[in-house]
Amino acid sequence: MNPLARVRLGKTSLEVTRLGLGGAPLGGLFTDVPEGDALGTIQRALEMGINFFDTAPLYGHGKSEMRMGKALASAARDSYVLATKAGRLLLPVEPNTLEPDEFDRPAPFKPVFNFSYDSVMRSFEESLKRLQLERIDIVHIHDPDDHYKDAIEGAYPALARLRSDGLIRAVGAGMNQAEMLARFAREGDFDCFLLAGRYTLIDHTGLKELLPLCVEKRIGIIIGGPYNSGILATGARPGAKFNYADAPAEVMEKVRRVDAVCRWFDVPMRAAALQFPLAHPAVASVIPGARSVAELENNFRLMSYPIPPEFWAALRDAKLIPPEAPTP
Repeated sequence: MNPLARVRLGKTSLEVTRLGLGGAPLGGLFTDVPEGDALGTIQRALEMGINFFDTAPLYGHGKSEMRMGKALASAARDSYVLATKAGRLLLPVEPNTLEPDEFDRPAPFKPVFNFSYDSVMRSFEESLKRLQLERIDIVHIHDPDDHYKDAIEGAYPALARLRSDGLIRAVGAGMNQAEMLARFAREGDFDCFLLAGRYTLIDHTGLKELLPLCVEKRIGIIIGGPYNSGILATGARPGAKFNYADAPAEVMEKVRRVDAVCRWFDVPMRAAALQFPLAHPAVASVIPGARSVAELENNFRLMSYPIPPEFWAALRDAKLIPPEAPTP
């Protein structure tokens, strides 16, 4: 599969490479990344021909956005597609007073949920400053799991206004669940969704309702978390993570069975994890994070790894992927 093939994102005019770069690790997700390594990773992605970059105010409490802006500053603005998110305001705090969260050594800001119209407009302006840009291509409503009413009545109209004013080119929502995204698809005019972890080699939640609905409505799907928080990269070893927590026993067993098929066909499990979701017609791009140039280049190689049709047939025969799931 060609990582640099470009496809149109839903009904927009945006064209994204099949392999993008997720920005959460570059904001210090779980472990801090030195700024030089972060900037070098983004710049190497540009050199390789990757044109799709994803970030958010939450990631490192602004650190990921600032690093994206700094690294992308040397690139022509129309040479890349950039997505960020809204739904959390960053409030300044005294250094060393932040409560611990999943980001290591974040910037001195406290993320606070707020999906109101005015908050989203403010969040957008602050993202522009951190990114050092005059426009952003895509803005997603970020994780409104317990805030649907505020999101559809406040955040969505704000983003729709930014789109009509030409300040963004696509309105999206980014979540770790498929059900609310399907509701958004029915009740709003969305261009794309970032679906994290819910359409992967081992989790097919999005296949039943969301993905067919997105094909019907021409909503582009971006796949985040293709390794399901790491277990599809590390395998079912002690301490393996799934959905940001220790993997339960049934997930560990499923991964062992997938890994056995991978070994039989000499296919790296990570290669299968990156390539599987891209076969669905709703899916435009997959955006694994990377902490270094080496991780980025490895993802590129894995996306290009030749996988025989017999491999996918074996997974289907073993009932490890649904019969209706398209395969590469």
